[in-house]
Amino acid sequence: MRLLGIIGGSGLTQYPGLEITEQKHVETPYGDPSSAIKMGTLNGKQVAFLPRHGDRHNIPPHRINYRANIHALKTIGVTDILAVAAVGGITDKFAPGVLAVPDQIIDYTHGREQSFFSEQFRADNHIDFTWPYDRELREILLKAAADAGLTALDGATYAAVQGPRLETAAEIRRLERDGCDLVGMTGMPEACLAREAELSYATLAVVANWAAGITNNVLTMDEIQQTLAGGIDDVKTIIANVMKQLSG
Repeated sequence: MRLLGIIGGSGLTQYPGLEITEQKHVETPYGDPSSAIKMGTLNGKQVAFLPRHGDRHNIPPHRINYRANIHALKTIGVTDILAVAAVGGITDKFAPGVLAVPDQIIDYTHGREQSFFSEQFRADNHIDFTWPYDRELREILLKAAADAGLTALDGATYAAVQGPRLETAAEIRRLERDGCDLVGMTGMPEACLAREAELSYATLAVVANWAAGITNNVLTMDEIQQTLAGGIDDVKTIIANVMKQLSG
């Protein structure tokens, strides 16, 4: 039986049709996850929610215990992970308000624990990460958006940066030269840890703002939050449709 785990903001657990039934506090060998896992039912199927930054959004991207989060989700039986991420848009198609389902990622982070096997590594612990996002789950996401009459762009390269500060204009120019379309702070090592844990993983990215230097406008958190608030209902609709498609 498939169980969908959603990693994103705590606001995703608050909408019609979703009933939160339990909060699971999971201990892991890697420390505490960001919060208790919220279990609920949606469209007659069970779903698990984990707020990546904690219930009060007080954990910065570089301090998230990614290993504990992925391990906790696997421990309770999650088979598929949908990561909801707010990102900056770099290339022309990815304007504020756009939804995207990336297919590639470039990791610019540093100092984050990247593997479950760091302490006891063997040669067979290497993973194939050629395609970092699960193809089937990406297709389910894209169909879920289309069924709702929404557009989610198919394919993008996500630049995972360290944070918590936003980037300089020069850094964004470098990311664009590297072929990146989106920039965010939480995509790695979340994606590779899910692969190590043998969990299907895909990202639904919400473009919150143009990345630094793309326009002459000064970036403000108020503007970013307003854009995100406008897109969260679409994200919730897509999640509901994903639940309808998951089999098992």
